[in-house]
Amino acid sequence: VQLQAFGGGLVQPGGSLRLSCAASGFTLDYYAIGWFRQAPGKEREGVSCISSSDGSTYYADSVKGRFTISRDNAKNTVYLQMNSLKPEDTAVYYCATCTVVAGKIDGMDYWGKGTLVTVSS
Repeated sequence: VQLQAFGGGLVQPGGSLRLSCAASGFTLDYYAIGWFRQAPGKEREGVSCISSSDGSTYYADSVKGRFTISRDNAKNTVYLQMNSLKPEDTAVYYCATCTVVAGKIDGMDYWGKGTLVTVSS
């Protein structure tokens, strides 16, 4: 039982990329799902989280206005649309179940392999 992130790659600054998070062994419908990233030498950062109930979305300040999280329960998949990418967005991106406390996005369970996003010219 895990979540698998995929869709990463190399993109130029200012470009766009869409990541997908697919569930294996369970249904996403009842879980808040989030995106997290970890750059070399840095701590893991909560990027975004989408609730299971009303689809409320939460974003880290560093990506607000550029990234959009969405979910398609029929496809058992959560997406992260990333626009206006910057070199500092370079990281391995993971998805997992999430919670938001006092505005901070924390990961919980079902971590899987991440996908590398490299923003470079």
